[in-house]
Amino acid sequence: MSPIVRLMRLATLLVFVLLTVTALVAGGLFCFFLVAAKDLPRVPEPIGRINDTPSTEIFSAGGRRILTIGGRETVALDDVSYAFVQAILATEDHRFWDHHGINKLRTVKALWVTLFEPGKVQGASTITQQLAKNLFFSFEQTYIRKFRELLVAFQIEAQFSKQEILEAYINQIPFGVGAYGIGEAARTFFGKSAGELTLSEASLLAGLPKSPTRYNPFRYPDRARARQKVVLKRMVDTGMITPQEAEDAGTAPLGLRKQARALRVDSYFLDAVMKSLEERYSPEVVYHGGLRVYTTLDPSMQRLAETALQEGIARLESNMKNANPEKGDEDDNGLQGALVSVDVRTGAVKALVGGRDFFQTPYNRALQNNRQAGSGFKPFLYYSVMENLGKSPADVVEDKAVSIPIAGKPPWRPRNFERRYEGPMILKKAFTGSVNSVAAQLVQALGPEAVIDTARRCGITSPLSPVYSVALGTFGVSPLEMASAYATFASGGVRHPPFWIRRVEDVSGRVLEEHIITGERVLNESVTYQLVDMMAGVIDEGTGNVVRRLGFSLPAAGKTGTTNGYNDAWFTGFTPTLSTSVWVGFDRGQGMRSKSGAGITGGRGAAPIWAQFVKQATQGEPPRQFMVPSGIYFKNVNPENGAWAGFWTSDPMRVALRKQ
Repeated sequence: MSPIVRLMRLATLLVFVLLTVTALVAGGLFCFFLVAAKDLPRVPEPIGRINDTPSTEIFSAGGRRILTIGGRETVALDDVSYAFVQAILATEDHRFWDHHGINKLRTVKALWVTLFEPGKVQGASTITQQLAKNLFFSFEQTYIRKFRELLVAFQIEAQFSKQEILEAYINQIPFGVGAYGIGEAARTFFGKSAGELTLSEASLLAGLPKSPTRYNPFRYPDRARARQKVVLKRMVDTGMITPQEAEDAGTAPLGLRKQARALRVDSYFLDAVMKSLEERYSPEVVYHGGLRVYTTLDPSMQRLAETALQEGIARLESNMKNANPEKGDEDDNGLQGALVSVDVRTGAVKALVGGRDFFQTPYNRALQNNRQAGSGFKPFLYYSVMENLGKSPADVVEDKAVSIPIAGKPPWRPRNFERRYEGPMILKKAFTGSVNSVAAQLVQALGPEAVIDTARRCGITSPLSPVYSVALGTFGVSPLEMASAYATFASGGVRHPPFWIRRVEDVSGRVLEEHIITGERVLNESVTYQLVDMMAGVIDEGTGNVVRRLGFSLPAAGKTGTTNGYNDAWFTGFTPTLSTSVWVGFDRGQGMRSKSGAGITGGRGAAPIWAQFVKQATQGEPPRQFMVPSGIYFKNVNPENGAWAGFWTSDPMRVALRKQ
């Protein structure tokens, strides 16, 4: 075969392969187009109707509407400050008036960066594409989603004028702190209409949609200023303003309106609800999807909790050293606290307060604050000892100085807060007096793993390490965890996971989720009652007896908690129906001391707040005793040797014992 013939055959084969590949690619693209174009949303007519979104309503446990959020106000483009229109175009899409839905140059550049610069992904969306994305699609980064977005963008460009598209866009973009659209943003940040915005104000607002939380000028004015300068530079680069105008606008006072409370007194609770909803359904659906959210909130309890925490901290401050932050120290929020109250029978969160003032410090310490629980962790130890080692509340232990060897480390020598030792005593007395030396001996005999296992069964989810000191509460937990875990004791060992959303319905009334009350037995009922009886002793005659001195008389049980250096003060306790945890401390963890130099303990710092709240929250309730399981009997014993107490025994102690 001649070389020419061979070359012709090779050329024919190459052409055939090329045509085949081209046909396959074309067929694939056609199929991709069919899939992407299937069920494309129909753009409303007029396009301004896209902002007619239903509001989301949030209801209390009793069915009363407590908050309405979302819904949008439409401001005509002619009624918007020209400076803002220029600023948003310079920032988001300076070729908006020239393209037909896609900026070819930006798209090519973005594709090049994404493909050939590892680790970098660059966007190229026009205002029309962003409008399509925000209206119709999820935010997942898939090629088919981007293509569908592009098809809708072309549809919008073909159907509406540029003025209509821009007007729809500026009325639906998020600016942060719940403000959607330029009308709400102008009022929220500057207390004026959208048409009254100056260049300085307009450039500040135009920079917020990139990251409303990061550039929130109420919380991060320096970041907002830096972002404003980026916007002004873009306006100079595109010839919209002069450098002098940019300099004047960048140095003008912000003049922000004093921020009003985003929510009412139940802000911390609603903050938790909103974050949960946003994680499950996305902010767009939450604010503009017309959801109906039924919560577990008891508004009256919430108000009582808020008041008790604020008044209790104020009382502490009046008798404390360095209770208030130094002037100019913006990171110090002063003495803070948190309170969570949970329904023992269901796990429903009835009240939740994450700080003294939501407006000043929106950080939710009730959920996010993991602080050492101190002796508040001892119930998990004592339950484990009675369950695993067969100990009873009448067994004798010795309060003495201890030195526990630790492999590769110095010995562990925990000390009692009183710096003294009382010798032999029964287990219940050691618990009610919160004796650290006894707790250390118990965890040495038992092992820390059993303590952690009990804590996990009760609902503690924070990280815990298997070291002896875990029994003395040296690892961080949240007030929500503590209230929920103690509720397991109150219910006789049945665990109910905490929740604050009962049901969520969409705009059509279809149930999206509903919490079904379920309980799981995780602890032995008889051993749990023995522990509850010991915890009742804490309130009646132990470190938490301030609760009785303040006039709370219903049956209750609990435990104080104080950490080294008096950095944290806790009291967590429960009635047969309500489990409540209170924490008090500084965000920075400095110690709390009175003007006389005495440390602030859980009994002094947190228990009075607990007592004020629970006394009011249970007002009118009849006395309910904790249910006594079969096989439990009671005995009065000598608190020093555990022997049967006769008439000659001073200060006998009643203990709950199990029949063998």
